[in-house]
Amino acid sequence: MRFSRRRLATILGLLAASLFCVALVLVRNVHTGNINFRYLIWNLFLAWIPFVLAVFVYDRWRRRRGGMLLLVLGGLWLLFFPNAPYIATDVVHLHHDALCPYWYDAVTIAAFAWMGVLLGFASLYLMQTVVRQWRGAVAGWVFAFVAIGLGSLGIYLGRFLRLNSWDALEHPSVLPRILHAVARNPFAYQEAIAVTLVFTLALSFAYFLLYNFATVGLELDAER
Repeated sequence: MRFSRRRLATILGLLAASLFCVALVLVRNVHTGNINFRYLIWNLFLAWIPFVLAVFVYDRWRRRRGGMLLLVLGGLWLLFFPNAPYIATDVVHLHHDALCPYWYDAVTIAAFAWMGVLLGFASLYLMQTVVRQWRGAVAGWVFAFVAIGLGSLGIYLGRFLRLNSWDALEHPSVLPRILHAVARNPFAYQEAIAVTLVFTLALSFAYFLLYNFATVGLELDAER
């Protein structure tokens, strides 16, 4: 029962925070009379997809239902996972607008960025839990860091090459061709390597800290 209440509180909190983010954009639209920043709402919707997929994977695993469906859901999760931390790169759209205070736009983009990262980390936590229970703690951490690395590559592909998760489904040969080209001549893609490496390290440190904070919280609850 405690787990059910914790899950309900977490999901309701994520929903409430997401609605607050949406409200920030709608208020801005009404105030300025234009529809700028609506793309943030779409990006936030995409960030929810890996979280929902992770919940399905986690629940199916807890019911001891593995099989091909679990692998398919896990693959889809990995495909859509970059959409969550990707929102953090929307800071490039922050600029002075005479129609709206600069601080308001900064808060709006920061709120969406934080929600994207939070949803991504929450989904990664669930997926890591499944792998840890399946193959052990070391395998769980290897999975987490590999997923963050691939997610960071996805951030580069989305921000700089303007590719998205749907492209991988509609044109499945695109990503293998890009990876093959980078592998053949990595020094020709220094920007891609640098962006991927920086995001991998930044997200890894952030996730590791939040993971440990969450673990400490669970331990404190268990001691009560």
